[in-house]
Amino acid sequence: MELQVGSILEGKVTSIMKFGAFVALEGGGSGLVHISEIANTFVEDVHDHLQTGQAVKVLVLSAENGRVNLSIKKALPQQERRAPRPPRPGAGPQGGGPKPAAAPGSVPPQFQGRGRPEPLPPSRDQAFEDKLKRFLSSSEGKMADLNRSMDGKRGRRRR
Repeated sequence: MELQVGSILEGKVTSIMKFGAFVALEGGGSGLVHISEIANTFVEDVHDHLQTGQAVKVLVLSAENGRVNLSIKKALPQQERRAPRPPRPGAGPQGGGPKPAAAPGSVPPQFQGRGRPEPLPPSRDQAFEDKLKRFLSSSEGKMADLNRSMDGKRGRRRR
C-alpha cells in the first residue's frame, strides 16, 4: 500500500516501546509514532497515553525506505492541538506584568556583541531534528568565539 504524506488514517496500536508505539494501519502496513508525536504535553511514559489494541487517528509524516513515521498529535483538530500554556513566573499580578517587547530587529542588551540569534522559522511544525541541528550549529559558533576570546585574555598564542 502506497501511503501519502499528509494523509490522516485510522490505525490500531500493536506494540508499545520506550521510544514510541507501532501502529498497524488500515489497508495493511504499519508505522511508528515517536514519543514526541504522541501528545502535545510531555510524554514520560507512552503507556500513560496509549494502550495496545487502541484505535487511533494518525497523520503520515514520512514514508521512505520502508519506514513510516506517524503523528497522533498532528492528526488532532487545530483547537485541540494548542493546549493553553501555563502563565510564566512573574507575569501575574504580583510579578509586575510582562516585560515590554523590544523593537523589531533590535538586539537585547544581554546578546549585544554576540551576533544576532537566528530568526525562528515561520512554521511551528518544523521537525525536532532540524531545530536541534540549528541549535548545535549556533552553539558551536558561539563556543568557538568564546574560546578565541579567552585565549587572547590568557596570553596564549595559537601555533
